[in-house]
Amino acid sequence: MRMACAICQIRRPKRSCPGVRGDICSICCGQEREVSIACPLDCEYLMDARRHDKPAPLDAASVPHPDIKVTERFLAENEELVIFLGQTLSRAAVETPGAADLDVRAALDGLIRTYLTLQSGVYYETRPDNALANRIFGAVQEGLTEFRRLEQERTGLPKTRDTDVLGILVFFARLEVDRNNGRPKGRAFIGLLNGFYAAPSGVADKASSLVLP
Repeated sequence: MRMACAICQIRRPKRSCPGVRGDICSICCGQEREVSIACPLDCEYLMDARRHDKPAPLDAASVPHPDIKVTERFLAENEELVIFLGQTLSRAAVETPGAADLDVRAALDGLIRTYLTLQSGVYYETRPDNALANRIFGAVQEGLTEFRRLEQERTGLPKTRDTDVLGILVFFARLEVDRNNGRPKGRAFIGLLNGFYAAPSGVADKASSLVLP
C-alpha cells in the first residue's frame, strides 16, 4: 500500500516531522512549518530554514515605544541585567507549552506597560489576557524579584532601577518585532534567545553583550 503525506494525504512523504509525529512531503513541510505545525526548535528542517530566512527590514513605524531611547552604551552598562532577562525570557517561553513569538510579544507588551506606570509612581500590573503570554509575564516578574533580592544581598544596595528594566524590556520587544517571521506558530525570536541564552536559571555571570540587530 502506497504511503501518503500525513498532512495532505496525497503526495509521497519525504521526511519525518516531529511536529506531527509522522512522515510528510517537503511541500507541506514548507507551507505548514510554524503555520499549522508547532515545530520543535531542534528540528533539522526548521534550523535549515532559519539559515535561509531573510527577515523584512524593520519598519520605523512598527518599532515598539519609539519614544524610549535604548543605546548600545545603555545595554553595555546593564549587561548583567540584559543577560539575565534574556535567559529568563528564553526559559519561560521554552517551558510554556505551545508558546510562540506572538505570545512573548504580548508578555513583553504587558511588562512594558506595567513598568511605564511606575514612572508616574503607580504600580499596576498589565497582565495579558492570553494565558500563554500571562505565564511568561509571571515568570519574568518572579525572576526580576529574585534578581533584585540577590543583588541586594551581594551589594547591599538596590542597584537595578525600574527605568533600566523598562529600557531592556523595550530592547527585547524591538528585537522580537525584527525577528518575527509572521507565521502564527513562528518561534524565530524564541530560537534566537535560546541560542544566545541557553544557560541554567539564576543570576547570570558576566558575558559578552547581546549583538544589536
